[in-house]
Parts: sequence; C-alpha cells; structure tokens
Amino acid sequence: MKITRHTELEVFQRAFKAAMQVFELSKSFPKDEMYSLTDQVRRSSRSVAANITEAWRKRRYEAAFISKLSDAETEAAETQTWLLFAERCGYLADSERSVLDDEYEVILRMLVSMAVNAKKWTL
Repeated sequence: MKITRHTELEVFQRAFKAAMQVFELSKSFPKDEMYSLTDQVRRSSRSVAANITEAWRKRRYEAAFISKLSDAETEAAETQTWLLFAERCGYLADSERSVLDDEYEVILRMLVSMAVNAKKWTL
C-alpha cells in the first residue's frame, strides 16, 4: 500500500495514540503541576506527532525530513523523562509509565529507522 498522508504512517498513529494516553493520565496530576509537569509532558508528547507531520510535508528535502524526524525523536525521549518524573513524584503508577515508556521506545526505533532509510521516504 502506498502511503499518501502522514496519518497513514504507523509511527504517526502510535505517537498520536500515546499523546492521547498521556493527556488522559495527566488529567489526574495535581493542580499545582498544571503549569509545569502537566504542560511539559502534554507538549512534548504532542510534539512527537506534530514533528512527524512536519517531516512528512518536508520529504522533498532529505535533510529537512531527517531534521524533523530528529526533532520528533528528541520530543519522544523528553516525554519519557517527564513520565519518569511523574512516576517518581507519585502521579503515575510504575505500570502506567512502563507501558508508555515501552511504546515510546517503539516509536523511537521507528523514527530512527525512517531517518536512516530517508531515501525510501523522500521524494
């Protein structure tokens, strides 16, 4: 199947779903974390999918495509860090964080593979 839209990419679908899971879980974070941890983890998780979208639109230029994938990779790793903070602060159960951490590891592997094989994805 030929992929014609970024929303058809498995990595985008996984990143979007993970961001929605982060959003749902972060609803229970304390109100005093609203403008720090809650905002940061929501922002970084959403940025993964957003940067994948931008990479898809820049695939005419291999370097720009790889750069946006790198940004998505960075945001995914940042999300993992914020989730670790949330767990250590007692806002997330280890099992909740662990499931999301594993999902972000899959997303990271997919992003790296796309970047390494950029010629397959670029126009």
